[in-house]
Amino acid sequence: MLLNRCGVFHLLIVNSSIYFYCKQIWLNCFRFIITNAMAEKHRVDAVDKKILAHLIHNARTPFLEIARDCRISGAAIHQRVRKLEEMGVIQGSKFIITPSAVGYDICVFIGVHLTKAHVYDEVVAKLKGIPEIVECHYTTGAYAILLKLYCRDNQHLMNILVNTIQNIEGVARTESFISLEQAINRELQL
Repeated sequence: MLLNRCGVFHLLIVNSSIYFYCKQIWLNCFRFIITNAMAEKHRVDAVDKKILAHLIHNARTPFLEIARDCRISGAAIHQRVRKLEEMGVIQGSKFIITPSAVGYDICVFIGVHLTKAHVYDEVVAKLKGIPEIVECHYTTGAYAILLKLYCRDNQHLMNILVNTIQNIEGVARTESFISLEQAINRELQL
């Protein structure tokens, strides 16, 4: 029996014995099938996107409410959310504090120039110790690192810049940008 190019096996009968002759095409087809089967397990479908839209809008939305809207059971919502967490699509939920409500009135973006690219890991390790820094990005363009931080006032900002960030070995210089207004603040829309 001979099967087509993606049909996997050629069955040969020689001296009353059956041998399976596995061609390279079969191996490629098998890899393709396995890869697609694994990808299928990890694909975010329309129902997952609907669940994510609910959670992005309000992470406290009860799963039963989401289930009614998606027309599936509450248990299915739990399973899908757990799957999305395992896949790394959802990284948890959190309460968002308004910085100005707790005395941090200044939002600052700081572009950091490094002395050499290989000092990046050491510099980031030191930056992690500064609690006012809420985001740190390794970037292309003018800066090696772009930071977002909150300060109580200009004096607090100057102290962090002069006495902390600019004293880190590997930091060549910084440029600061004070945010006057945050016009857009949202999660990724699906």
